[in-house]
Amino acid sequence: MKSEPKTTQLSSWLKTENDTDFTIYNIPFGIAELPDHSIVAVSRIGDKVINLYALQRDGYFDSFNHDLDGLFNSPNLNAFIGIGKKITSGVRSRITQLFEENTDEVSDKEAFSRKYLISAESVKMQLPVKVTDYTDFYSSIEHAGNVGSMFRDPQNPLLPNWRHLPVGYHGRASSIVISGTPIHRPKGQILPAGQDTPVFSATRMFDFELELAFVVGQNTELGSSVPVDKAEDYIFGFLLFNDLSARDIQSWEYVPLGPFLSKNFGSVVSPWIVTLEALEPYRTKGPVQEPEVLDYLKTDGLHNFDINLEVYIKPQESEPSLVAATNFKYMYWNISQQLAHHTVNGCNINIGDLYASGTISGPTPGSYGSLLELTWRGKNKLKVGDTERAFIEDYDTIIMRGYASKEGARVGFGECETTILPAK
Repeated sequence: MKSEPKTTQLSSWLKTENDTDFTIYNIPFGIAELPDHSIVAVSRIGDKVINLYALQRDGYFDSFNHDLDGLFNSPNLNAFIGIGKKITSGVRSRITQLFEENTDEVSDKEAFSRKYLISAESVKMQLPVKVTDYTDFYSSIEHAGNVGSMFRDPQNPLLPNWRHLPVGYHGRASSIVISGTPIHRPKGQILPAGQDTPVFSATRMFDFELELAFVVGQNTELGSSVPVDKAEDYIFGFLLFNDLSARDIQSWEYVPLGPFLSKNFGSVVSPWIVTLEALEPYRTKGPVQEPEVLDYLKTDGLHNFDINLEVYIKPQESEPSLVAATNFKYMYWNISQQLAHHTVNGCNINIGDLYASGTISGPTPGSYGSLLELTWRGKNKLKVGDTERAFIEDYDTIIMRGYASKEGARVGFGECETTILPAK
């Protein structure tokens, strides 16, 4: 087993707040609409967005033996991600060099800032990738155990297959939206308690699901598989992911094939892709997997990540209230196992695919990643400001945050936010 990774100490000439998610250790990637309405690839440090198209245009990336023309003034990062980690990691390192405290390249820092940096508040972040496909896993043993206890058998909450494979289902790519996009309350069939016939209604049990999603960075051919020990070569980075759910619609429709209308009406992602390289120092051991998994799922080393995660609910006339705090390190099935299992049957993958973790829950009630668990299906209401919540109400705003912190180095995701509007 590898030892816990260390952080390399860095400092930047661009001073930032101590608690910023966007330190020099991060350097994430995104797509932004600038004040002049141009849409370009960007990175971020502190409260400044870095115009990567302008840096490329002015020759700062000329040292790479690759033509980068057209990659940074595209409406998405798919083509950039697709050139491979050798180049994308190099671009990230190059950006870091330009902002290091002792750089010799940026002599006039004020002029450099005026030309290449923009206030984060003045840009409109876009969906960073064209989402080609989307899969949602069910990889938290705490979440699966809670749900199994609620809906099946508290003595045997996990189905027989759960400890043998990463359970998942194919979701809807077209309804994945960027943070800040409002979502209307969905409608569908609901079976009222004690009745045999469903009714058509807007959901009465609107929920969030706290997740992370990884972005695929390589294509594969139909019929090929990604070996578990090579899986991270195919993963570019992570986003926060809010997989919104209609629990009452879900409980009626999901047998025998699984979620459908209860999930496909909207999922919300954060705008910044945090790379695997940025998260390298925060690797950690995952839970012991018992029984032993099949050979194609066996991993060695540190494949979980110590990422703190928080969920806030903000009623329309109140301040946000923290309702859940957990950590990505609790995940039973890691990202390498998820991708290896997804492709072991020959399923091809594409650059821009999103693979969501499933709800991330921890071992204690305050660390559960959904209202379904936090309120135990609505039985125990949560205090939210001066009011209570069993499930999400109209005009509530859901805010998710995530960050890793170690040895004074912080890497975060910013916010994933959405406001729930009444059903149309």
